[in-house]
Amino acid sequence: MDLGECAKTHDLALRADYEIASKARELFFELDAVDHLESFIADCDRRTELAKKRLVETQDEISAEVAAKAETVHELNEEIGKLLAKAEQLGAEGNVDEAQLILQEVEKVRSRKRDAEEEYRNSMPASSFQQQKLRVCEVCSAYLGLHDNDRRLADHFGGKLHLGFIQIREKLEALKKTVIDKQEKRNQDRLKRREEREKEERMKKRTKSRSRERSREHRSRSRERRRRRSRSSSRERRRSSRSHSRDRERRRRHRSRSRSCSKGHRHEPSTRHKSSRDRERSSRDHSRERSRKRGSSERRQDSRDQNGRTDSRRAQDRDTGDL
Repeated sequence: MDLGECAKTHDLALRADYEIASKARELFFELDAVDHLESFIADCDRRTELAKKRLVETQDEISAEVAAKAETVHELNEEIGKLLAKAEQLGAEGNVDEAQLILQEVEKVRSRKRDAEEEYRNSMPASSFQQQKLRVCEVCSAYLGLHDNDRRLADHFGGKLHLGFIQIREKLEALKKTVIDKQEKRNQDRLKRREEREKEERMKKRTKSRSRERSREHRSRSRERRRRRSRSSSRERRRSSRSHSRDRERRRRHRSRSRSCSKGHRHEPSTRHKSSRDRERSSRDHSRERSRKRGSSERRQDSRDQNGRTDSRRAQDRDTGDL
């Protein structure tokens, strides 16, 4: 097809680099290739549908039985053309024996085609049979005639346009399958990574829960230890307080006993065993008592004298006042 020069860069070195890089990781350039090839196929299918509509408008209508017989003749023509193109390709490659076998198959198909043409000729009038019945090729959208000879069929089915569209369609199907496989693989990898992340998250949650449980257990153990220590300390305090109270009670009892003993000894008569010191103390006390009595009598006399003096002074003052 006359499409002009390709805008892409065709370089074998770049293709080799791409093949090596695609083995290491997925680049998904197949998606671009699928889009590019689908544009060719969509254009070809659109032209095929337009050609079929045009043939329906221009050719005479025939019955369904005659159309089926004509379709059989077209299919046999297509098979003959494909076999001849394959035989020519094998002959060009040097495989003469295989090419001869294919030519034998072509002869068998030709005999079948003659029988189909005879049935088609007998099913319609001679005037309409002489008209050329066309058909559109489903691969490359080219027109094919019902009465085309073998050379014309071989040229069509072995031509570059027809073979090119066959190659495009096969390549497109292979690329679609490759893309689907890669997408499934990528989805599986994503699911696998997601499962691994979820597993890691579950492991982290488990470790966190275990650490929390351990911390709680440690806290409970520490609290229990503190309680035990407080209980033991309170018991020791109680014991010490009890021991102190007992000691105090013992000391108090001992003191009370000692006091009672000392009081008993004091109240006993001891006139016989008085010492000289006691006598001296009693004489000293008597002397002190006498001196106290003397001092008090003298003080009383002084106060009386002073009172008489004050009375005489008052009388003198009265006399002076009268004068």
